[in-house]
Amino acid sequence: MRVVLTGGGTGGHIYPAIAIGRDLQKKLPGVEIMYIGTSKGLEADIVPKEGLSFRTIEVESLPRTISLKTLRTGYKLFQGFWGAGKLLRQFRPQLVIGTGGYVCGPVVLTAALMGIPAVIHEQNALPGITNKMLARFVKVVLATFPESKKYFPDTATVEVTGLPIRPGIISVSREQGARAFGLDSTKFTILVTGGSRGARSINMAMVDVLGRLVKRQDIQIIMATGTATYEEFLTKVREKGLDLTGVHNIIIKPYLYQMEEALAAADLCICRAGAAFLSELLAKGKPSILIPYPFAAENHQEYNARAVAQKGAAVAILDKELTGEKLWGELERLLASPPDLQGMAQAAKEMGKPEALANITSVIMGIIKQK
Repeated sequence: MRVVLTGGGTGGHIYPAIAIGRDLQKKLPGVEIMYIGTSKGLEADIVPKEGLSFRTIEVESLPRTISLKTLRTGYKLFQGFWGAGKLLRQFRPQLVIGTGGYVCGPVVLTAALMGIPAVIHEQNALPGITNKMLARFVKVVLATFPESKKYFPDTATVEVTGLPIRPGIISVSREQGARAFGLDSTKFTILVTGGSRGARSINMAMVDVLGRLVKRQDIQIIMATGTATYEEFLTKVREKGLDLTGVHNIIIKPYLYQMEEALAAADLCICRAGAAFLSELLAKGKPSILIPYPFAAENHQEYNARAVAQKGAAVAILDKELTGEKLWGELERLLASPPDLQGMAQAAKEMGKPEALANITSVIMGIIKQK
C-alpha cells in the first residue's frame, strides 16, 4: 500500500498530515508513505526530521490581484502540476491525502485527474479557496467544524471528523501541568498565548490586565509573549510601574515549550483562534477568550472564533476592538461567575473531538477497502 501526504506552509497543515501518516503506519503494516511539499515551507524542515520520505514541487500561492507577479506565479503553478504528475507516476500511490496549503492544489487535483482516490482535510470553519475547488474532485472532505459544510459544493461528501491533536494534550493532568511550572493546582490559572510568534495586540492589552491582577494571589498566569516581542512587553510592564520580581504566580516566557502542561493547568485561555490550537482547547474542555488574528487568509480565524463562541464555549473579541479595558471587562465578568465558566467548559468539551485522528483514519481505511 502506497499513500501520498501533502500539506504545507504552516504547522497547522503539516502536523495533522504527519499524525495521519503515523496512524496509518500503525494500522497498515508495511505501508509506504511519501510526503510532497515545497522546499521553502516549514514542511521541508519538519517532515524529514519525522523520518518520512519527503519530495518537493515548485509552486506558489496565486496573488489576489493581477500583476506581473501573476504571470510568474502562473508559471510556478504549471511547474507544480508537472512536478506533481511526475512524482505520482513514479510512486504510484493508491491514495492521496491533502491537509491544506497551496501545495495541495496541484498534488490533489493531479491525483484526481489520474484516477487516484484523494481526500482533503479542512481545518477551518471557513474553507480556503483551494479546498473549495478540490472538494469537487475528491472522494471525501474531512472537516473540523460542522459550520464549514455549507461552503462546499452540494455534490461533495463532507465528514465532520475534527482535527488531529498531539497525544500529550490529552494525557497530561492538571496536577502535572501545574507542577511543571511550579504552580498551585488548586488556584485559578489563566493561560495567555498569541501563538508561536506571539501577538502584540494581546501583549499590550495584558499589560493593563496584569496591573489589575498582580496582587491577586488566588489567580495564576502563564503567558507566552512570543520571542520577537518579549523584551518590548517587559519594558511596557516596567513603564506601567509593575515589579514582577519575586512574583511567583505570574510566569512570563517568550515561548512555551511545555504547551501540553500549560494547557492542562489552565482554567481559562486567552489566545488566537487558529484551528490547531482551538482543537486542543476544545478537546481539553477549556473555556477561552478568543482574539482572532485579523490578517489570516480569508479571515478564517474570525470564522473559527465565531463558530466556537456561538456554541457558548468562548468569548470572541475582534483584534481591532481589543483594549486592556475591554479584555479586563470580559475577564472580570468570567472570574465573578463560576457557573458561566463551567458552562463554557462543558460547551467546549461537547465541541471537542479528542478522537479526531481515529475518525479520520476510519474514513480513510474505508476508502482503501473499496479498492
